[in-house]
Amino acid sequence: MTVYDAIRMRRDVRAEFTGSTITDDVLLRLLDAAHRAPSVGNTQPWDFVVVRDAGKLAKFAAHVAEQRRLFADSLPADRAATFDPIKIDGVVESGTGVVVTYSSDRGGPHVLGQRTIADTGVFSAVLAIQNLWLAAVAEGIGVGWVSFYDEPFLVDLLRIPAAVRPIAWLCVGPVAEFAATPDLERFGWRPRRPLESAVHWEEFAPRPQL
Repeated sequence: MTVYDAIRMRRDVRAEFTGSTITDDVLLRLLDAAHRAPSVGNTQPWDFVVVRDAGKLAKFAAHVAEQRRLFADSLPADRAATFDPIKIDGVVESGTGVVVTYSSDRGGPHVLGQRTIADTGVFSAVLAIQNLWLAAVAEGIGVGWVSFYDEPFLVDLLRIPAAVRPIAWLCVGPVAEFAATPDLERFGWRPRRPLESAVHWEEFAPRPQL
């Protein structure tokens, strides 16, 4: 599998988890791939909290379900109908959560490359997530990024220190298959933009919004 194959096959997995748990050796390979991501000033500002305790998974899943309900209630009727069949997490089914965090004080007060763009530290943590995700595809492992949560809830659940921010809860586990079409396209939530609408030459040229 080439990296281009992995990019094309990558899916935000929700419904395809088999219910079995990723083995430690495979998980550590994925985390090693994540840990090799580039980072501003070589700060490596990420940490990885592996969550497998059934009680924690159930508690987080219940919180996610409540946040999903609140989002659904905020939608107009037509969008709510489109959203209704979309599954938004596999917290319990995956059996393993990997919470990627960002430490704002990693590297001290003088981080090379961060003086004018403070967000480069967060960007670095997201690059670690992408490394993990593509490595997972190469291993036949599914990853689903859960974003339906309140940060303070997750901070409290995992006892995350004040200077550390959770960036993502990733559901990680074996899958029956990778869906041919991403869920949000398949259910009609939003189509994929064609490449030509995203590429600009020399300066930013306005494009019609999709």
